[in-house]
Amino acid sequence: MHLGGSSAFFLAWLANFKLIMLAFGHGPLSDPSISLPKFAAFACLPIKSNSDSPKRGLKSIWNYLAKALLICLFLKLYDYTDLVHPKLTWLLYALHIYCGLEIILAVVGGIARALIGVELEPQFDEPYLSSSLQEFWGRRWNIMVSKILRPTVYKPVLDFSVPITGRRWAHFPAMFASFFVSGLMHELIFYYLGRRRPSGELTAFFVLHGVCLGAEVAVKKAVKGRWGVPRVVAAPLTIGFVLATAFWLFFPEFLRCNAVEKAFGEYAAVEAFVRDVTYALASKSMHNTTTIV
Repeated sequence: MHLGGSSAFFLAWLANFKLIMLAFGHGPLSDPSISLPKFAAFACLPIKSNSDSPKRGLKSIWNYLAKALLICLFLKLYDYTDLVHPKLTWLLYALHIYCGLEIILAVVGGIARALIGVELEPQFDEPYLSSSLQEFWGRRWNIMVSKILRPTVYKPVLDFSVPITGRRWAHFPAMFASFFVSGLMHELIFYYLGRRRPSGELTAFFVLHGVCLGAEVAVKKAVKGRWGVPRVVAAPLTIGFVLATAFWLFFPEFLRCNAVEKAFGEYAAVEAFVRDVTYALASKSMHNTTTIV
């Protein structure tokens, strides 16, 4: 789930869309001055050049340690899933995905910074604090996806729609197209995870959110700030809607591709790799010491 899903996201989605931008002379890859290692890093990872690095980058080490401890807790709780309601288990999966992605991206960011001196863009900004779908999808959840869809899907559809619908309404087909493409790419990622024929539920999930986000934006434009739902009410309603629709359309496909079992397999493989490397280094050190003596 972590390594396989992240690899599919980086290579099948991020790299391909950045290459599309390069073909039209846009994006970070269009800079002719970057070296080959940086070109490969910019293509496959959600990073910025040093000149564009965000002032608020990766979070503190304590934040990631807390999330790592939560993942350990989730792994233990999975042993008791037969004793709790399935929806509670799915909620654990949602938290597991969020924490796991943040940790993986932090590790990747640390490696990228150490090897080639580039910074990883923050991918999440406490999405559980969102008070609207616009805030959730646009500024808090998987921020790199929003940034990669804007120049490759949203902006072209917007420019195409303006002469047809006018600028007032052109944003709506552009938003819908962005969510539709996001759904298709999630279908591809889940295909790599489970090698199962796409069911269309993931696309339906994102299309539904695209329609609802469009309705939300239309209402905001209609009231023009004269009326709004208090944040203390809007935040739980937003997260509740995201979770309810995810339980309906997202997690069934997640479970069908055996993502949890694959995650355990990845953990075991990483543990075995670390153990073998540690043993090899220790053996080499002992051999060198014996030779010197």
